[in-house]
Amino acid sequence: MSGYDKTKASSQRAQEFYANTKARIQKIQSHLSNSPRGSRLKDKVCIITGVGSLKGIGRASALLFAHEGAKHLYLVDFDATNLPDLKATIEKLYPDVKVTTTQGDAADEALISGLCERALNEEGKLDVFFANAGIATADPLESATSKDFMNVMRVNSLSCFLALKYGSAAMKKTNESRGKNSSGGSIIMTASVAGLRSGAGTVDYSASKAAVNSMAKNGAYQLQKTDIRVNSVCPGLIETGMTTATFDYARQRGADAKIGQLNPLGRFGVAEEIAQAALFLASDDSSYVNGQNLAVDGGLSSSHPVIPGRWA
Repeated sequence: MSGYDKTKASSQRAQEFYANTKARIQKIQSHLSNSPRGSRLKDKVCIITGVGSLKGIGRASALLFAHEGAKHLYLVDFDATNLPDLKATIEKLYPDVKVTTTQGDAADEALISGLCERALNEEGKLDVFFANAGIATADPLESATSKDFMNVMRVNSLSCFLALKYGSAAMKKTNESRGKNSSGGSIIMTASVAGLRSGAGTVDYSASKAAVNSMAKNGAYQLQKTDIRVNSVCPGLIETGMTTATFDYARQRGADAKIGQLNPLGRFGVAEEIAQAALFLASDDSSYVNGQNLAVDGGLSSSHPVIPGRWA
């Protein structure tokens, strides 16, 4: 086979792989519409921050949590634009699920402490806190400023600290009349593979996510023997509102088939796949999973850089 024929055959295989990838992702994204209601979060009271993006992990998680029988969802985002649509969508699809939306900053101590107190007053308990709010940056080290660094740390890390502090305090409280006979709950934080090792984000973003991963580990021991579990989810390259620029740039260049090619699955992920990980950690299915940084990245973080077929 000539060099031209080999190149052509390789290109055809790549296109076939990408076609299969798109079909696979479409199936993943249509999961809720094709699946019966579940009960993995039956009667659980949940707070989720960072739900505003139409393609975001927070929105996908809110819909999945409702699908799995959550009793009351308290949903927060800094941008209120899409909150009414999310609330209406959940109430239409799942009329048995209560939905409370709040516009606000997930790094605002008064807002988070007040929201936890509201859950206790209205529902008598708090079972799940998914601290998902976050921002990303693109500035290299040379142009990054200390102001930018501290803002990223505030939004990405302080928000998780507040969820840990006030969420756990609420989860410790019992209310037998509402079915909460003992301390317990699940705190989940959105970190990133950028918080595991270098090469997946800017210095400030990566530092903020490393702090989140550390809080998950330390939080688990700070809350030992309370039956409150603390874990973080570390997404790889996921198509969300935050990564739109990356995906748009690749597609404009006709390189969309190469997006996510560095991981063993050879593709990018979607918000619904991170939502499934959050659901696992929120539910009793993960009752013995605690203090972990769960990478959901197609296998990207499983290896040092390597050329396929050759080992260092």
